[in-house]
Amino acid sequence: MKVTLYTISALLAFATNSLLCRMALAGGYIDPWNFTIIRLLGGAVCLAIIMSVHQRRLKHKHIANSNNTNTAAIVILEDPILQDKGSWLSSMSLVVYALCFSLAYVELDTGTGALILFAAVQFTMIGWGIYQKEQLSTVQWAALFIAFAGFVYLMLPSAAVPSLFGAVIMAISGIAWGIYSIRGNACISPLRATGFNFIRSLIALPLLVLIGMNYLVEVSTEGVILASLSGAITSGVGYSLWYVAMPLLKSTQAAVVQFCVPVLAALLGVLFLSEQLTLRFIIASAVILSAVTVFVLNKQKVKSPPQTNTVV
Repeated sequence: MKVTLYTISALLAFATNSLLCRMALAGGYIDPWNFTIIRLLGGAVCLAIIMSVHQRRLKHKHIANSNNTNTAAIVILEDPILQDKGSWLSSMSLVVYALCFSLAYVELDTGTGALILFAAVQFTMIGWGIYQKEQLSTVQWAALFIAFAGFVYLMLPSAAVPSLFGAVIMAISGIAWGIYSIRGNACISPLRATGFNFIRSLIALPLLVLIGMNYLVEVSTEGVILASLSGAITSGVGYSLWYVAMPLLKSTQAAVVQFCVPVLAALLGVLFLSEQLTLRFIIASAVILSAVTVFVLNKQKVKSPPQTNTVV
């Protein structure tokens, strides 16, 4: 139940983030460089505040449970939760994903970009899962191909022949997101790992600002608000939820469930942007969600060793 709750919450955050990116970038309210700057900065500030409150509560808890202040201080310093400060690899993966996604988004049609992005994510995460000896049953392989076919069916009408630059950049974004997701398996505190990953990502800010200054004329108030929401809420909090779910999922499961994101994003577009609900969307959604459910619920059967008669 726990893994289902956190996974669905994270996927909803991803879908909402997709909607915010579409509104900001496709709507021309802001350029990709400044959108990325505000997104990373918003996530870092929001999570820093949440981490500060969480750390203070954790310290009060240790002090309340200990009669000796000095002992409590030692326990606090050695608390594994407080030792989790993310990693530079995760942080750089986050920067590469966020920047490349924004740059590619304005170069590609929605359908084309989604197809390339999710193909790269699936290749990276499922490839890693297979490398880690995660075995898939025949039913799971079939469910994977059916889910991907449903995804292609959903996105194909809005797809077009991509530019080489846009395709390569979006593929790099997908690979970076796959790496960032995989790294979530090793975190102890999802909140702190995500928070410090965002804070570490600010090392790239001077370069981004240097380039982003050339596009300030394209930045509007609506763009700043959308980028801030994307960074603080759907990215910062959403990625923390994803890092809670990742250790509870196999890499292959985490990859496949992300096929639900375009479905959720399209549904949010219908609800909040008055986009048209089509028969194609209904059919594709039913196929994708059914296939993902079958994949997650089906497990590779482990052959039991042959029984032998034992003489006591």
